[in-house]
Amino acid sequence: MVAGCVVAEECALAVSAERMWKVSCSGDAMLKACAGSFAAVDVEGDGGPGSVTTLTLSTAAAAAAGCSVVKSRVLARDDTALVLRNEVLEGSKVSGQLKSQVTEVKFEAAGDGACVAKFKVEYERLDGAALTAEDQAELIGGYLALMKIVETYLVANPTEYA
Repeated sequence: MVAGCVVAEECALAVSAERMWKVSCSGDAMLKACAGSFAAVDVEGDGGPGSVTTLTLSTAAAAAAGCSVVKSRVLARDDTALVLRNEVLEGSKVSGQLKSQVTEVKFEAAGDGACVAKFKVEYERLDGAALTAEDQAELIGGYLALMKIVETYLVANPTEYA
């Protein structure tokens, strides 16, 4: 679907892959774990392929993100391999430059109670060129920051989503 550029990054997390997966795949869990970042999380569908998630950002998060709503459609969800692939339909500071954007996160176990989140963002710009290094860093940085917020919540609440 996306022809163009890929940005990839890994993020070590001090919680299990299974706990990160549970939060990442649940609108209610994401809203709870990211209190202060989202005003609302609405999921149309069962969370599987075709489901559309609308994240309404808090005022502070919207100012940082450059948008107030992020909307995405699930393209693939593998509950065994812990891989979630989404098409971004709306949102982010750079989305106005993009023809298409697909994100993928995979959680891999990395020792007792830890994991690595592997992120990939595939995008195609309207003009066919690559984003600047700064815009690429900002694009993937938002996803990494979100995972760190979830990690902080799960570390502080070790029985949640266990």
